[in-house]
Parts: sequence; structure tokens; C-alpha cells
Amino acid sequence: MIDFVLHFDKHLLEFVRLYGPWVYGLLFGIIFAETGLVVTPFLPGDSLLFATGALAATGVLNPWLVFGLLALAAFTGNAVNYAIGRRVGPAIFTASDHASLLGRLMNRDYLDRAHAFFESYGGKAIILGRFVPIVRTFVPFVAGAAKMTPAAFILFNAIGAAAWVGLCVLAGVLFGNVPIIKNNFSLVTIGIVVVSLLPVLIEFLRHRRDPPSRGPGAGRR
Repeated sequence: MIDFVLHFDKHLLEFVRLYGPWVYGLLFGIIFAETGLVVTPFLPGDSLLFATGALAATGVLNPWLVFGLLALAAFTGNAVNYAIGRRVGPAIFTASDHASLLGRLMNRDYLDRAHAFFESYGGKAIILGRFVPIVRTFVPFVAGAAKMTPAAFILFNAIGAAAWVGLCVLAGVLFGNVPIIKNNFSLVTIGIVVVSLLPVLIEFLRHRRDPPSRGPGAGRR
């Protein structure tokens, strides 16, 4: 799996040679699973889109078809993940044993807070979460469990899917065939993941340095 992710450019070219047009379906399935199933966050996302853009720039794949199909895969994947979270999420939070570690993590109070968060800032979370590996797999599930307004989710899901796929594929088209990048794709893949995680790390450090105020009277009983 690690080799598959780090050298996806070579594997993708081999897939095209073996399966021809069916490779579009394979790409659709990977992006759909990576964004739509909470059990497959390890699948390649950013690196797959970058490699696909680089291959499309050579004429092997149709760039417009790639963008349309993969944006649709990202949108429908998140929509399915949201629907699953909306269906089973509240039951999981309600049924959890609060004496266990899982029960403490699935505390119903957290779900209520998540609902308030998604009603106020859900658009940012849905769009920006697209660009963070692993996080993008869980955000729609939590949004569904927290009962984020469906109309708002659909709108921001569409924007996020188009932005994520468009930017990553375009980066591959523009830079994927530059010799130094093409010859060091595994390092580029690691770099993409590191850059994607930087906003989360910066936000974490910012909160560690400046913890949110508890408000007046918070310490009084």
C-alpha cells in the first residue's frame, strides 16, 4: 500500500496500459472510497489527483473528463459519508458506554457542540477539510451525525469537491511533468501530505499557546 501511494504515477500509467478507458472508473472508485467510507482514509487522494493531472497533461487522459468524474466522485463520496453519519451517528453517540474510552470520545455533549459548530462554521470545515488527508474522510461523517443542515452541506460539499479536485489536478497538469518533480514523485507525495497537514498543526499550536477564554464567571460555581 505504501509503494502504491508513493509511486502512484507509475502504477497509474500501468493501469492505463492494462485497462484503457476503464481506468476512469478505477480513479472514480478510489476517490469515492477515500472520501465516502470512514474505513478507507489511507487511500491516495491528493497524490492521485496530482498524478492524474500530470498524466492528463501528456494526452493519455482527458483532463476535462478527469476533472468532471473525480469532482463528482468527491461530491458523492462526501454525500454518502454525510448520509451514513446522519443515519447512524446519533445512535452511536447515544449508545456509547461512558465508562469506556470510546464512550468518553462519543459523549453526547460533544455531538451537541458539533451541531452548534457546523451550524456556525460548517462551510469552512467542509471546504478546508477537503485539503487535509484523513480529516476529509471524517468531517462529512461528523457533519451528518451533528445534523448539519442538508442544504448547507450540499452547497459547501460541491464547492469543496470542485476546488480540491480542480486545484490538485491543475497542479499536476502544470508541474507534474517537470523533470525534477517527475523523477522524485515519492518525495513530492510526502511533501503534499506535509503541506496539507500544516494548517492543522498551526491551528493546534495556536490553541496550545492561546487557550480560548472560558468567559466571565466561568470559574465560579
